Amino acid sequence: MVEQLSQAEREEALEGLPEWDHQAERDAITRSFTFDDFSQAFAFMTQVALLAEKSDHHPEWSNVWNRVDILLTTHDAGGLSGRDIDMAQAIDALVE
Repeated sequence: MVEQLSQAEREEALEGLPEWDHQAERDAITRSFTFDDFSQAFAFMTQVALLAEKSDHHPEWSNVWNRVDILLTTHDAGGLSGRDIDMAQAIDALVE
């Protein structure tokens, strides 16, 4: 089973993800991405979907035209885990 991050691990991990916001009530991290148009947003979602399938860790997300909102948490762990941090870092690498 995947372990939830300790408070110290969570704080350290979040320092390395300045674009992500911690959502304490769900112990999740969120980030919004804005693109020039729907096609770019959808292409980004396709890249994220491939990462998610490869790691067997899937985001909660929504798309409205050029915006993609992503929430990461590990349901099996009851909150943030290293899997969420790894996924956030991989997603960030797509847009750098």
